[in-house]
Amino acid sequence: MREIQLKINGESYDVSVKPNETLLDVLRDKLDLTGTKKGCDTGQCGACTVVLDGKPVNSCLVLAVEAQGKDLLTIEGLASNGQLHPLQTAFVEEGAVQCGYCTPGMILSAKALLDENPTPTEEEVKQAIAGNLCRCTGYVKIVKGILAAAEKISHKQRRKGVAGDLTRRVSD
Repeated sequence: MREIQLKINGESYDVSVKPNETLLDVLRDKLDLTGTKKGCDTGQCGACTVVLDGKPVNSCLVLAVEAQGKDLLTIEGLASNGQLHPLQTAFVEEGAVQCGYCTPGMILSAKALLDENPTPTEEEVKQAIAGNLCRCTGYVKIVKGILAAAEKISHKQRRKGVAGDLTRRVSD
């Protein structure tokens, strides 16, 4: 066993792990962060997707020791102050959630995309979620939800920018 410290959703966790223990198993079994789903356990389905240092990764393919010293975001860390993230809201509003098993991984893949590219095209969205499988939908509502969230986030940022500009002008 080895003691490591993981930074997950802005909080530090000290945990004992085996050298060959996956990040997925540590999240679910030792830290009770069960929003990260265990699907195929071979990196094929994307159900276990988390964001590690800004990039979506299959946590079933990452050793827990490899995550030490990196910023990790799980679905539990996406909402803020009791408010759902715009991606979560858009998934609900667009009906992109059916059984919900793939949803955390889809949302985190989309989050990484929107952080890097706030105004993606439909094709870019499809490419970003290509590693996430869903057995319930035809992906149309998922893509629509991600694009709707991108628009909401972009609109909110534009409004904030205008408000900031007005504040600066008034104080000048």
